[in-house]
Amino acid sequence: MKVAVLSFAHVHAATYIELLRDRSDIELITTDPDAPPGDPTRGKTLADELGITYRAGYEEVFAERPRAVIVTSENARHRQLVEQAATVGAHILCEKPIATTEHDARAMIDACEHAGVSLMTAYPVRFHPAFTALRHTLADGSLGRLLSVHGVNNSRPPGLARPWFADPDLAGGGAIMDHTLHIADLLDVLLDGEQPTKVYAVANTLLTPDGEEEPKVESAGLLTLTYAHGLVATIDCSWSHPSSHPNWGGLTLTCVGQRALAEFDAFPPLLDGYDTTQATIRWEPGAIDLDAAMLDSFLDAARTGRRAHPDGETGLRSLRTVLAAYESLRTSQPVVTAGAV
Repeated sequence: MKVAVLSFAHVHAATYIELLRDRSDIELITTDPDAPPGDPTRGKTLADELGITYRAGYEEVFAERPRAVIVTSENARHRQLVEQAATVGAHILCEKPIATTEHDARAMIDACEHAGVSLMTAYPVRFHPAFTALRHTLADGSLGRLLSVHGVNNSRPPGLARPWFADPDLAGGGAIMDHTLHIADLLDVLLDGEQPTKVYAVANTLLTPDGEEEPKVESAGLLTLTYAHGLVATIDCSWSHPSSHPNWGGLTLTCVGQRALAEFDAFPPLLDGYDTTQATIRWEPGAIDLDAAMLDSFLDAARTGRRAHPDGETGLRSLRTVLAAYESLRTSQPVVTAGAV
């Protein structure tokens, strides 16, 4: 099956490529025409380093009519690439956020529905077996009624390696846009699609890296989500890990029910050894390869023609929470959402 990776802008692009390039069932082609000149982490330079087939532009890729494409461009460029891919009949895995506006997200969903292709949103954490266990614990009544959820998704500032993450025109926002979405998706799963009725957000730029003048996006954020039946959820979505932190980032959920409390850690650190060259303890995340699990699900959907999940509608629901958070920042007030209707 021919699979194309469109753009190397996102930090996950290289990971997806490395997972696909050596598979005997995949013919991989790539392109990254929007790469900044001279950037060693993008374009043909990266393709040569990874030993993969590279095309000069998107039109060349689409002319080969791939069965599936993975969109890992800057957030604001998702719509154009998804619509082009749908036109040639390719099934699509789109990096999160699905888009930076609801209008663009709806247009992408409609284009894929019209073309009869799957649009999958890249939410790998929901494929974690420990999260599946958490879902079962909630479903079988062990927790009782869910009262509150505290979600944390923190990392180092991605703009240090990829400056576009801190460009509001290309990224659509900062830490809130980047790190709210995974938690919002997990809440979507746990609550069977129920949406918050109110979203309140606070944010600042205090965690902006030293030397960055007049930051254009927030580097730290905290959201409070209120649901119709009294559940309150919070999301810490900050770029708060220093460069010295042993892991790039992490994601946790603390779920408080009437009967019990359950905690989920997507990337629990495991002691791996002592690095004598730097006199530091080396830690490795203790988890399955979530990206590989997500790709397997996507590729299976592309082969069989079944609808991929999480789909575009899922991506749109979590995007709405982010957009409500930004409206709350603008007004300094809680925002009543469509979930209240």
